[in-house]
Amino acid sequence: MRKRVFCSASGILFMAVAAGAQQPAGQKVGLATTLQRAYAAIKTNLTQSAEKMPEADYNSKPSTMPEVRTFGKLFGHVANAQFGSCAAAKGVPNPNQGNDLETKTTRSEFVKALADSFAFCDDAFSSLTDQNALEMVKQGQNEVTRAGVLLNMIAHSNEMYGTSAVYLRAKNIVPPSTENAAQGRGMRGRGAP
Repeated sequence: MRKRVFCSASGILFMAVAAGAQQPAGQKVGLATTLQRAYAAIKTNLTQSAEKMPEADYNSKPSTMPEVRTFGKLFGHVANAQFGSCAAAKGVPNPNQGNDLETKTTRSEFVKALADSFAFCDDAFSSLTDQNALEMVKQGQNEVTRAGVLLNMIAHSNEMYGTSAVYLRAKNIVPPSTENAAQGRGMRGRGAP
Protein backbone atom coordinates (compact mmCIF):
# COMPACT_ATOMS: atom_id res chain seq x y z
CA MET A 1 0.00 0.00 0.00
CA ARG A 2 2.79 2.43 0.88
CA LYS A 3 4.51 1.65 -2.40
CA ARG A 4 1.31 2.42 -4.35
CA VAL A 5 0.79 5.71 -2.49
CA PHE A 6 4.44 6.65 -3.04
CA CYS A 7 4.25 5.78 -6.74
CA SER A 8 1.01 7.74 -7.17
CA ALA A 9 2.41 10.73 -5.30
CA SER A 10 5.63 10.57 -7.31
CA GLY A 11 3.66 10.42 -10.55
CA ILE A 12 1.52 13.39 -9.56
CA LEU A 13 4.61 15.35 -8.59
CA PHE A 14 6.32 14.45 -11.88
CA MET A 15 3.29 15.52 -13.89
CA ALA A 16 2.99 18.73 -11.88
CA VAL A 17 6.64 19.55 -12.57
CA ALA A 18 6.19 18.76 -16.27
CA ALA A 19 3.04 20.86 -16.50
CA GLY A 20 4.72 23.67 -14.60
CA ALA A 21 7.64 23.62 -16.98
CA GLN A 22 5.24 24.40 -19.82
CA GLN A 23 3.63 27.39 -18.07
CA PRO A 24 4.63 31.03 -18.09
CA ALA A 25 6.48 31.96 -14.93
CA GLY A 26 4.35 32.89 -11.94
CA GLN A 27 1.27 30.78 -12.74
CA LYS A 28 -0.06 28.25 -10.26
CA VAL A 29 -1.18 24.94 -11.72
CA GLY A 30 -3.19 22.68 -9.43
CA LEU A 31 -3.62 18.94 -9.35
CA ALA A 32 -6.84 18.90 -11.38
CA THR A 33 -5.40 21.05 -14.16
CA THR A 34 -2.26 18.92 -14.27
CA LEU A 35 -4.29 15.74 -14.69
CA GLN A 36 -6.60 17.37 -17.25
CA ARG A 37 -3.65 18.46 -19.38
CA ALA A 38 -2.00 15.05 -19.17
CA TYR A 39 -5.31 13.44 -20.19
CA ALA A 40 -5.68 15.80 -23.16
CA ALA A 41 -2.15 14.95 -24.31
CA ILE A 42 -2.60 11.18 -24.12
CA LYS A 43 -6.03 11.43 -25.74
CA THR A 44 -4.44 13.25 -28.69
CA ASN A 45 -1.51 10.84 -28.96
CA LEU A 46 -3.57 7.64 -28.76
CA THR A 47 -6.29 8.89 -31.10
CA GLN A 48 -3.76 10.02 -33.71
CA SER A 49 -1.77 6.80 -33.32
CA ALA A 50 -4.88 4.68 -33.94
CA GLU A 51 -5.76 6.78 -36.98
CA LYS A 52 -2.25 6.65 -38.51
CA MET A 53 -1.99 2.88 -38.83
CA PRO A 54 -3.47 1.55 -42.08
CA GLU A 55 -6.26 -1.03 -41.85
CA ALA A 56 -4.02 -3.71 -43.36
CA ASP A 57 -1.58 -3.40 -40.45
CA TYR A 58 -4.06 -3.57 -37.57
CA ASN A 59 -3.32 -7.29 -37.15
CA SER A 60 0.44 -6.76 -37.17
CA LYS A 61 2.73 -7.01 -34.16
CA PRO A 62 6.48 -6.52 -33.81
CA SER A 63 7.05 -10.02 -32.43
CA THR A 64 6.13 -13.62 -33.01
CA MET A 65 5.45 -14.20 -29.31
CA PRO A 66 1.82 -15.24 -28.83
CA GLU A 67 1.33 -13.04 -25.75
CA VAL A 68 2.14 -9.85 -27.67
CA ARG A 69 -1.01 -8.04 -28.76
CA THR A 70 -1.67 -6.98 -32.32
CA PHE A 71 -1.83 -3.25 -32.96
CA GLY A 72 -5.63 -3.34 -32.91
CA LYS A 73 -5.86 -5.39 -29.71
CA LEU A 74 -3.55 -2.86 -28.04
CA PHE A 75 -6.24 -0.21 -28.54
CA GLY A 76 -8.98 -2.57 -27.39
CA HIS A 77 -6.93 -3.11 -24.23
CA VAL A 78 -6.57 0.65 -23.70
CA ALA A 79 -10.32 1.16 -24.15
CA ASN A 80 -11.12 -1.66 -21.69
CA ALA A 81 -8.80 -0.15 -19.08
CA GLN A 82 -10.10 3.38 -19.56
CA PHE A 83 -13.73 2.30 -19.16
CA GLY A 84 -12.83 0.53 -15.91
CA SER A 85 -10.79 3.38 -14.47
CA CYS A 86 -13.22 6.13 -15.38
CA ALA A 87 -16.18 4.15 -14.03
CA ALA A 88 -14.34 3.92 -10.70
CA ALA A 89 -13.43 7.63 -10.76
CA LYS A 90 -17.04 8.56 -11.53
CA GLY A 91 -18.48 6.10 -9.00
CA VAL A 92 -20.70 4.42 -11.59
CA PRO A 93 -20.91 0.88 -12.98
CA ASN A 94 -18.61 0.17 -15.91
CA PRO A 95 -20.87 0.46 -18.99
CA ASN A 96 -18.48 -1.81 -20.86
CA GLN A 97 -18.46 -4.61 -18.25
CA GLY A 98 -18.42 -8.01 -19.95
CA ASN A 99 -17.60 -6.55 -23.38
CA ASP A 100 -13.96 -7.30 -24.19
CA LEU A 101 -12.96 -4.69 -26.74
CA GLU A 102 -9.81 -6.65 -27.63
CA THR A 103 -12.06 -9.03 -29.57
CA LYS A 104 -12.87 -6.41 -32.22
CA THR A 105 -11.40 -7.17 -35.63
CA THR A 106 -11.38 -4.06 -37.82
CA ARG A 107 -9.62 -0.72 -37.67
CA SER A 108 -12.93 1.15 -37.52
CA GLU A 109 -14.12 -0.99 -34.58
CA PHE A 110 -10.92 -0.38 -32.61
CA VAL A 111 -10.92 3.36 -33.38
CA LYS A 112 -14.57 3.57 -32.28
CA ALA A 113 -13.89 1.61 -29.08
CA LEU A 114 -11.05 3.99 -28.22
CA ALA A 115 -13.19 7.06 -29.02
CA ASP A 116 -16.06 5.67 -26.93
CA SER A 117 -13.74 5.13 -23.96
CA PHE A 118 -12.49 8.71 -24.24
CA ALA A 119 -16.06 10.00 -24.51
CA PHE A 120 -16.89 8.12 -21.29
CA CYS A 121 -13.78 9.51 -19.56
CA ASP A 122 -14.11 13.12 -20.71
CA ASP A 123 -16.45 14.21 -17.91
CA ALA A 124 -14.42 12.35 -15.28
CA PHE A 125 -11.60 14.74 -16.13
CA SER A 126 -13.57 17.89 -16.96
CA SER A 127 -15.44 17.73 -13.63
CA LEU A 128 -12.22 17.16 -11.66
CA THR A 129 -11.32 19.85 -9.12
CA ASP A 130 -8.43 20.12 -6.71
CA GLN A 131 -10.92 19.35 -3.93
CA ASN A 132 -12.72 16.31 -5.39
CA ALA A 133 -9.43 14.90 -6.71
CA LEU A 134 -8.61 13.89 -3.15
CA GLU A 135 -11.95 12.17 -2.46
CA MET A 136 -11.80 8.42 -1.96
CA VAL A 137 -13.49 6.24 -4.58
CA LYS A 138 -13.95 2.48 -4.73
CA GLN A 139 -11.67 0.64 -7.15
CA GLY A 140 -11.93 -3.12 -6.89
CA GLN A 141 -11.51 -4.03 -3.23
CA ASN A 142 -9.73 -0.78 -2.40
CA GLU A 143 -10.52 2.84 -1.81
CA VAL A 144 -8.23 5.15 -3.73
CA THR A 145 -8.22 8.89 -4.31
CA ARG A 146 -9.99 9.92 -7.49
CA ALA A 147 -6.72 11.55 -8.60
CA GLY A 148 -4.88 8.27 -7.99
CA VAL A 149 -7.32 6.34 -10.20
CA LEU A 150 -7.06 8.91 -12.99
CA LEU A 151 -3.29 9.20 -12.67
CA ASN A 152 -2.92 5.44 -12.98
CA MET A 153 -5.16 5.50 -16.06
CA ILE A 154 -3.00 8.21 -17.66
CA ALA A 155 0.17 6.29 -16.79
CA HIS A 156 -1.21 3.06 -18.31
CA SER A 157 -2.44 4.87 -21.41
CA ASN A 158 0.98 6.51 -21.84
CA GLU A 159 2.65 3.11 -21.52
CA MET A 160 0.37 1.71 -24.20
CA TYR A 161 1.00 4.75 -26.40
CA GLY A 162 4.73 4.08 -26.10
CA THR A 163 4.09 0.49 -27.14
CA SER A 164 2.02 1.67 -30.12
CA ALA A 165 4.97 3.83 -31.20
CA VAL A 166 7.05 0.66 -31.62
CA TYR A 167 4.35 -0.81 -33.87
CA LEU A 168 4.20 2.41 -35.91
CA ARG A 169 7.98 2.64 -36.24
CA ALA A 170 8.08 -1.00 -37.39
CA LYS A 171 5.88 0.13 -40.29
CA ASN A 172 7.99 3.25 -40.95
CA ILE A 173 5.30 5.56 -39.56
CA VAL A 174 6.36 8.49 -37.38
CA PRO A 175 4.47 8.44 -34.03
CA PRO A 176 2.16 11.42 -33.43
CA SER A 177 4.07 12.85 -30.47
CA THR A 178 7.29 12.92 -32.51
CA GLU A 179 5.55 14.41 -35.52
CA ASN A 180 3.71 17.01 -33.43
CA ALA A 181 6.91 18.00 -31.61
CA ALA A 182 8.78 18.33 -34.90
CA GLN A 183 6.01 20.53 -36.32
CA GLY A 184 6.15 22.66 -33.19
CA ARG A 185 9.87 23.21 -33.77
CA GLY A 186 9.27 24.36 -37.35
CA MET A 187 10.46 21.12 -38.92
CA ARG A 188 7.31 20.63 -40.98
CA GLY A 189 8.19 19.20 -44.35
CA ARG A 190 11.78 18.38 -43.38
CA GLY A 191 11.00 15.04 -41.77
CA ALA A 192 10.80 14.21 -38.11
CA PRO A 193 13.54 12.79 -35.94
